[in-house]
Amino acid sequence: MLPDAEYLVLSSRLVPDLDGGYTIATLSRARQLAAAGAAGGAGPLLLTFDPADAAAHAAHRATFARRETIADSSRMRNLFDEAVSADGGAAAWVRDAASADLSRGQPEREHRVLRDAEERPFIALPVIPGDPDWHLTEEPVLIYDEAAQVIGGVAGFRGLYDAWLRDVTSPFGDSPIIVICESRQLGELIADWDDPRVRIIHTIHTMHLEAPYTPDATMNPLWTRWFALADRFDAVAWPTRTQRDDVVARFGDGARNVVIPNAAPAPVDGRVSKDTTAAEREQGLVVVLGRLAPGKRVDHSIRAFLAADVPGSRMEIWGGGAEHDALQELIDELGAGSRVMLAGHTDSPGRVLDRASVMVTSTAFEGQGLSILEALLHDVPVVSYDVRYGPGDLLRAGGGLLVPDADEAALADALRLVLTDPALRARLIAEAEVSASAWSAERATEALAATVREVLAAPPRR
Repeated sequence: MLPDAEYLVLSSRLVPDLDGGYTIATLSRARQLAAAGAAGGAGPLLLTFDPADAAAHAAHRATFARRETIADSSRMRNLFDEAVSADGGAAAWVRDAASADLSRGQPEREHRVLRDAEERPFIALPVIPGDPDWHLTEEPVLIYDEAAQVIGGVAGFRGLYDAWLRDVTSPFGDSPIIVICESRQLGELIADWDDPRVRIIHTIHTMHLEAPYTPDATMNPLWTRWFALADRFDAVAWPTRTQRDDVVARFGDGARNVVIPNAAPAPVDGRVSKDTTAAEREQGLVVVLGRLAPGKRVDHSIRAFLAADVPGSRMEIWGGGAEHDALQELIDELGAGSRVMLAGHTDSPGRVLDRASVMVTSTAFEGQGLSILEALLHDVPVVSYDVRYGPGDLLRAGGGLLVPDADEAALADALRLVLTDPALRARLIAEAEVSASAWSAERATEALAATVREVLAAPPRR
């Protein structure tokens, strides 16, 4: 199904249980590529750029392998792991990229010195505190030799990343290279990658707008510069048709805008259970799945659940994050500790969903809403605010109820209906599988393969 090419997936970082749906979707896409035959089934190279130490990266790979969320852990590589020479100092590819001029006469700036397992320095990164555009700095990254002496520098993070990508791709000969860039920051740094073998497909994971998140709302400042570069990517992959259409209506079709959904990760046994017994499905159990972040507005779900006031019902909130303590205070203030529980993190959301009667989400915005898709795959009706982007795209064909954004009374009414109306609940369950099928791994892989064929048939855009 996939065209013959070398496949690379670029991610700023991939850390177990961090970054929510982003990490899940990125690893799921890599597994889909493996299943479709990339690298003979080993999957794409997963390239990460975070400067944690090698032991931490090895632990991350081991966790992903244990959870079977990665096809071949040896395909997951990190720039800074490979920037170290066994003899001390920086690796040859880093030294080859260094310019002595960039280590002379520079203004004083704090640098973070990275050291190998034997405490020998190999690279020093400029420290750019409090600046969301740190990745664009032209301050030099300093390079050390085996004698712990600075021998030169490269021009900022762009220069360092460029040197590594050229080293990684140098063995590929004349083979076409498909680069799936999962990160806005990385996208800005590789938008000028002029290798004629390379085609860049830039995926999108989140909202590009500020509140109130309408199509004409103010642009998120972090995305303003990115949109000016979007036509340099060979394709931009939006997870929902609604977001793609909103972008094209506002910015035109200068970029090649396509829709490639983020499919839910496949269960490790390759199937989603369809034989959950009545004993396993807990009547009246309402679940919330996701990060406890301000934008998720979990407090709305708590108040709506209590207002629904369905006898015998209870709520489990699965996930961690900055809002944990505030949500616990709210639960205590409302005297709801016996009915609402902050359950903590789970790396088995399917098991949670197999027990649930309904899932509720009250987020202010979404990139797509993987938790909604997972609920549909597990025959769990969903109650959600109708917000951009994702809930409407996923639920308009059925499987859940959409209510106006921020209307807690309507959210409570919808929860009450699903929990107390057996006929409605049966209809929503019957619709769930059909709705989820449009977002299957097979559909996502087909869309990605079609995009790969399209970009390979056209000249590169850089």
